[in-house]
Amino acid sequence: MAEVVKLLGAWSSPFVFRVIWALKIKGIPYEFIEEDVTNKSPLLLKNNPVLKKIPVLLHGEKPVCESMIIVEYIDEIWPQNPLLPNDPYERALARFWVKFTEDKCSSVWQISLAQGEELEKRVKETVDLLQTVEEHGLGEKKFFGGDNVGIADIAFGAVIHWLKIIEEIVGIKVFEAHKFPRLHEWIENFKQLPAVKENLPDWDWIVSYFKSHREERLASA
Repeated sequence: MAEVVKLLGAWSSPFVFRVIWALKIKGIPYEFIEEDVTNKSPLLLKNNPVLKKIPVLLHGEKPVCESMIIVEYIDEIWPQNPLLPNDPYERALARFWVKFTEDKCSSVWQISLAQGEELEKRVKETVDLLQTVEEHGLGEKKFFGGDNVGIADIAFGAVIHWLKIIEEIVGIKVFEAHKFPRLHEWIENFKQLPAVKENLPDWDWIVSYFKSHREERLASA
């Protein structure tokens, strides 16, 4: 009998959607358990006692934490529709772009809570991130690894989609098509994948959620 798969998460989290996309690409049924990140459940605290945050994948009784570690775990357990290449060098490249995304994308999230000089700084850092990926990450390929979606696309896809949400609530434009033509073509290809297209947060809801969160944080600053 197959072990039950559960995902502890929240609909506002880009990190949770990375895991959702991986599960959908693989065709793995799972139970989604909504977490209130302001009032963490005993289930979350039990299964992620170190970091105490979402997402957490429960595979039977085994918890796996951190979004891209979860995605790689999913890829190893369920080999269909592989997200990592078989070739060791290509696999190393994919992991490089995942790590680059994880190391550099904090500026994107910080835009949503910044203003004034801090906002200008975070926007510049984000533009530098986008330019690096535009010039070195994609080349002429449809996805990071070629014709098929892979682990780096999942990592960076969440960043780009939430950047567009952040642009909306802050009232700025960072990810402009004429500046990043390869990235724009890539994100459109990525979002047309059924596993992604059918599993994105409702636009109006997510914009309203982050707008309220930004207003509350800036008011209390």
